[in-house]
Amino acid sequence: MDLEERVRSAVAALLHATGESQTGLAAALGVSQAQVSRRQAGTAAWSLADCETVAVHFSIDVLDLLAGPTRAAESLPAERRRVPGRAARPAAVQDGPGR
Repeated sequence: MDLEERVRSAVAALLHATGESQTGLAAALGVSQAQVSRRQAGTAAWSLADCETVAVHFSIDVLDLLAGPTRAAESLPAERRRVPGRAARPAAVQDGPGR
């Protein structure tokens, strides 16, 4: 598996593990969902700056992202993981008082 495939697989694993959509990731990157889709399809490349932003967004080290899907998913903090039976929440949503 080459580096580009590892990054695409790692992003897919992180999206699956968190229950987040490409649209949510696109917002964090400041791009459209279509641009994320092209990167995931391999018709456009993930830049190093993108990789840094993805890693920060998912609260993992960029080296864990570059290592591939297993390492990226294992590095995901517990609070970012999807809980079965609970709807996914965007990372930007924070619990307020009384919640």
